Amino acid sequence: MIRSWMVIGGVAFLVALANNVLLTPNDIRWFNRLTRPGWLTFEKAIPLIWIIVFIGGAWSAILVWEAEPGTSQTWALMGFYLLLEFVILSYTPVMCKVKSLRVGTILGGTGFILGLMLMVSVWPISQTAALLLLPFVLWSPIGTYTTWAMIPLNPADA
Repeated sequence: MIRSWMVIGGVAFLVALANNVLLTPNDIRWFNRLTRPGWLTFEKAIPLIWIIVFIGGAWSAILVWEAEPGTSQTWALMGFYLLLEFVILSYTPVMCKVKSLRVGTILGGTGFILGLMLMVSVWPISQTAALLLLPFVLWSPIGTYTTWAMIPLNPADA
């Protein structure tokens, strides 16, 4: 029997994998050469932060599915989770492809708004599921602000 965590985890993994295929070495070089704000001393922790965010998001989706499996509302929320993951994961490849920190800032802000909306939407179904989205809702404005703060430091890449 296929369990909900297998399907949700598998979809989340496949979306992330497919999104990373879009990045080229030139994209990564462009991003790595950008000047960062002096206060960005925690950059090495960012991959760990994102791992926590994605585990929380997937776990949240599992709890919502298991609370009301197969209902139209639950399917709509699964679509919302997928949309949020797509927007979050599109940040790096889209920003790097168009070489625009403004585009990254817009995607980051859009992700924050969608994450907050999803958190509010799942609260009536499962407060635990909503709280598992808290790491993203707290981190997203920091990441978005960091991208925005990089614009004056990299005016040619704004």
